[in-house]
Amino acid sequence: MSRAIRDLLERHRLRLTRELGQNFLRDEALAPRLASLAGVEPGDSVIEVGTGLGVLTRALAARARRVVSIEIDSGLVRVLTAEKLLPSNVELIHADALELSLAELVQRLEPPVRVVANLPYSAATPLLRRLLDLRERLADWSVMVQRELAQRLLAKCGGREYGSFAVLHQLTVDLAEQLELAPDSFFPAPKVHSSFVRIWPRRTPLLEAGELVRVERVVRAAFAQRRKTIANCLRAGGFAPGGARAGIERALRAAGIEPTARAEAVDPARLLALARALMPVLEPDD
Repeated sequence: MSRAIRDLLERHRLRLTRELGQNFLRDEALAPRLASLAGVEPGDSVIEVGTGLGVLTRALAARARRVVSIEIDSGLVRVLTAEKLLPSNVELIHADALELSLAELVQRLEPPVRVVANLPYSAATPLLRRLLDLRERLADWSVMVQRELAQRLLAKCGGREYGSFAVLHQLTVDLAEQLELAPDSFFPAPKVHSSFVRIWPRRTPLLEAGELVRVERVVRAAFAQRRKTIANCLRAGGFAPGGARAGIERALRAAGIEPTARAEAVDPARLLALARALMPVLEPDD
C-alpha cells in the first residue's frame, strides 16, 4: 500500500508537508473497522475532517447515507478529483476545518450527524474544543489523535495528564478509547502511536445552557500554573470577589475545596461547583 501511495503522489508531483501533519491511513482493511467503531450507520450524515487520499472516506461512505469530507490541501483535492477516488455520496470541501463554520455545516445536514476526523496535533485541540460547543447537535464524534493527546483527554483526577482539557470533556461528554494504532498503520509513519477515541454527549448534562464558556474560564485559570495552589492561580487570573483574598477562599470552601489544594487533585464536579461560586464576578458574555 505504501508503494501505491508513493506512486500516486509522485504521479501528481505532490509532496507532503510536515506543517499539515499529513499521515495517511495506509491499510484499506482497517478503514471499515474504524467506520464501525465510529458507530456509522446507513441513515447517518458524516462530517469527515481530513480526507487525505480517501481510504477512510470510502469506508465511511459505504456505511453512511452521506459524507461531507473536508480537506485543507489543494493538491490532495486535485488528486482526489482527478483520480475519482471518492464515491458519489461524498461531498468534498476544500477548506480549513478550523476556519469553516461547522455549525452551519451541521445545520444543513440531515440528522443524525456524526464527525469522524484524523487530526494533526496542531489542529486537534482547537477542533475538539469547537466540537464541545456542537455537542447537543451531534450524535457523537470519533477522532484519530496522537496517543499523548488521548491520554490528556481521558486523564482522571490526580493523574499526571489530568488538566483543564480533561475536565471540560468530563463535564460535557463521555469518552472511550476504541483502538490504538502503531506508526506503521500510516504513511508516512509518524514517530508516535495514535489513538482512535469516540466521544458522545452526556445523557444527563451537568452544565446549564450557555454555561461552558464561563466554567472554562475558571477551570483554565485553576490549571494555569500547576505548581501553584488553586487560590493563587485564581488571584493571578483576576478572580477576586469583592477584591479580596477572602472572597476566593470563600468560593473554594463553598465548593468543598481547600485553599491550599492544587487543581490536579480536584475532581471535575468540585471544579464546576467552584466555577458556579465564582459566577458573580464573571461577566455574562465571558
